[in-house]
Amino acid sequence: MDMRKLEKEIFRRCNELLSLQKPDGTWRFCFENSLITDAYMLILLRNIEYRNEKLIKQITNRILSQQSEDGLWRVYPDEEPANLSATIQAYTALLYSQHFKSNDDKLQSAKQFIIQNGGLKEADLLTKVFLAMNGLYEWPDVPIDPAILFSLPMTAPINQYDISSYARAHFAPVLLMADEKKKLTSKYTPDFSDLYIGENEGYHLEEWVNLFSLLNIRDSYLHLKKEKILSYIQHHIEPDGTLLSYSMTTIFMIYGLLTAGYELNSTVIQNALSGLLKMFCETDGTLHLQNSPSTTWDTSLILYTLLEAGVPIHNSAIIKGAQFLLIQQHTKYGDWSVHNPHAAPGGWGFSIGNTIHPDIDDTQAALRTIAHFYQTNTVYQTSYDRGLNWLLSMQNDDGGWAAFEKNTNRFLIGNLPIKHAKDALIDPSTPDLTGRTIEFLGKFHGLNHHHHSVKKAVNWLWENQEQEGSWYGRWGVCYLYGTWAAITGLIACGVSPQNKRIQKAKRWLLSIQNEDGGWGESCESDKKRRFVGLRQSTPSQTAWALNALTVISDQPTAEMDLAAKWLMNHKKTDYPTGAGLPGAFYINYHSYNKIWPLLVLVNYYKKFVR
Repeated sequence: MDMRKLEKEIFRRCNELLSLQKPDGTWRFCFENSLITDAYMLILLRNIEYRNEKLIKQITNRILSQQSEDGLWRVYPDEEPANLSATIQAYTALLYSQHFKSNDDKLQSAKQFIIQNGGLKEADLLTKVFLAMNGLYEWPDVPIDPAILFSLPMTAPINQYDISSYARAHFAPVLLMADEKKKLTSKYTPDFSDLYIGENEGYHLEEWVNLFSLLNIRDSYLHLKKEKILSYIQHHIEPDGTLLSYSMTTIFMIYGLLTAGYELNSTVIQNALSGLLKMFCETDGTLHLQNSPSTTWDTSLILYTLLEAGVPIHNSAIIKGAQFLLIQQHTKYGDWSVHNPHAAPGGWGFSIGNTIHPDIDDTQAALRTIAHFYQTNTVYQTSYDRGLNWLLSMQNDDGGWAAFEKNTNRFLIGNLPIKHAKDALIDPSTPDLTGRTIEFLGKFHGLNHHHHSVKKAVNWLWENQEQEGSWYGRWGVCYLYGTWAAITGLIACGVSPQNKRIQKAKRWLLSIQNEDGGWGESCESDKKRRFVGLRQSTPSQTAWALNALTVISDQPTAEMDLAAKWLMNHKKTDYPTGAGLPGAFYINYHSYNKIWPLLVLVNYYKKFVR
């Protein structure tokens, strides 16, 4: 390894990041997710007869740009076969665009693929629900009005706070429509009769029926009104007009409110549309609707990385960024306080407009920067203490940390006969979030594995290590992400690198290194819940693996040098390494190619050179 070359590369990358900062102190990169947001936005705009053909054409071009050579759509490049739900979403949106007809050559492969794979009834639950909202699929008959879920008291066998915050936000608007089987149609609504395969098409929402037929809800609750849902929605609208800062939930909210009697020109609908339009980003010459712009997340990670690289805290870019983080710290009580009633607000959210939906990962990431200013300013001291107290208070009883809420992991909900129940309906502890949290606690707050909270987390991580030595990462792809987070967390809080379980993880990492020196993991791992390698190495996954090896090792090895050289020579990939929902939703963070390689090159240099 040419260490002089490494120094220059670190310096170059730091300057590049500093040059990309916005005047408000943020860094803004595209959060490029699966095409579902683009498709649903286009359909919404057509249904409300939104008069902006330029925007419609731009979204149409975006969807077309994601079409594979075989005429189908996928949620990650190496997905085989193609994704039925994504293909239905794209096909539907392109018909709504009016730029294509069902018999156009551009759509023939998609149409035949949908028919050959069972038609609309074989799509995933969210796709069928959205089709039903648009009058393209029959709502199912359910044994009770599912809207009752939002009216049940905390003493009921199940209530709205037993499902995850993100599922709750998606369900609420849909439930306004489901019981009365409402739909939003327009002159743009296409004819889908040729895609209905078999009889009783509308009864293929069994997963929806399963959710509400197993709740054992007493009749005495059934008089409660849907005003509870409207109240939920109204109390979860962010200042920018969106529902919890997600574009998907906001689109659903507009559907729900319009069919509940709200006028299109009402303030709440117009504010929601305004919020959605601000969530577009430009990428590869197209316009893409981000589900949740990652401004706060990216800014926190970049500030932390630059500080680790030695950029001084009095640098103007660092000061502006830290001031932005101060403003973004939450002061309101959100749904998280239902299961954690004694803690004061103090977390951070993912997006710049997020004020009531903080999460664990963004909080620990922001605190890494705030910690550097602790001794310089009482404002930062107060901020840090509030954030730390909130973070510690959110630890689950099992010892791990979840994403958004505490102890929202009921066995009953996670084991409902619904696809993705464990991934979407509950918010359990995960190795990636637990590992990153204890890495922060160990590195920045001096807590070790003898501290009560950290000891519980360490034990949880040991209990959830995979047989071959890896850990599963919920919010990144996937076993590389989880293993990196777990290892760096364990070692930061005092676990010996020679621990046999750490060494087992190290052997696993080395066994899956690509010949070019990098690492790559397919999104297929997320679906199959086992490691599936990607022959194409990616910068972020290579950085995660090398970072884990760096904290384990006393000296650099040939494998590590090869990985460092690969990172210095490979700057970008379009492969998604962020995860949202297995087999359905992945993210290409445009920031990740710049953040994680720089961070690990800095760590590598500081440990083995300086």
